[in-house]
Amino acid sequence: MTIVTYGLHMNQQTSSDPYHYTLIARAITYINENAAAQPSLEQVAAAVGLSPAHFQRIFRKWTGISPKKYLQYLTLDLARDLLKNRFTVLDTAYQSGLSGPSRLHDLFVNWEAMSPGEYAKQGAGLVIWTGWFASPYGEMLAAGTERGICGLAFASQLGKAAAEADLLGRWPKATFVEAPEKLQRWVDAAVTAKGETRLLMIGSPLQIKVWEALLRIPSGQVSTYSEIARVIGNPKANRAVGTAVGRNPISWLIPCHRALRKSGEMGGYHWGIPVKQALLAREAAILDANS
Repeated sequence: MTIVTYGLHMNQQTSSDPYHYTLIARAITYINENAAAQPSLEQVAAAVGLSPAHFQRIFRKWTGISPKKYLQYLTLDLARDLLKNRFTVLDTAYQSGLSGPSRLHDLFVNWEAMSPGEYAKQGAGLVIWTGWFASPYGEMLAAGTERGICGLAFASQLGKAAAEADLLGRWPKATFVEAPEKLQRWVDAAVTAKGETRLLMIGSPLQIKVWEALLRIPSGQVSTYSEIARVIGNPKANRAVGTAVGRNPISWLIPCHRALRKSGEMGGYHWGIPVKQALLAREAAILDANS
């Protein structure tokens, strides 16, 4: 099993009140489901039981943008627009170290020194803590060890039972202990963008390379499977890269939602296309608001 740890610093500002997270998740779901009808602020506010003014304040505080701005990004041909105007050349990222303060070349030393055969142990010997948390995109299952978060899953599309079975089934021989308090500090840091979130990446050498490439894609930008394949030194491995992207266990923090098909189509997303669309729309709107 290849295991890599590193520190991740987030740059999006959110809050951590469970009630408001639930409210915003409901609002995002309503906007997603009614985007074609271009719902007004008043309609979205009514759907969650708030006055328009109160709802707009909460939405802006929790997402960083207004409901109108979010709707604009949700309803445009987002993937093609991002790919046309915000395609990031990963070679540049690798040369300039775009992924924050982490020294990713150190990670290469760490994982390359591991025996690929350990991956076949399927989590044997690992004690993995689990817990459910609120997130801007609905209920979120976190899994991790003393070394960091190794898995995140969203339940909004699959439901809690299916999401939990899917995520934890990736390490069938691990021992799972329900202990959200053990993970709270890392989840809080990721959600509030205050402090450091630690990740524990568990995968094959190819998967680790792909996930590291995903970490190089800045917020608000995208790349393609073929570009990632080229950057990791496997230009003909588009299908394998797509599989590795789909098997990324740490959704959101390792941003597999920023990987698109060469055509600009969204492609699949393990936790549901509405979640992927919401992630990209929010990041794009925040980037424009800060530019």
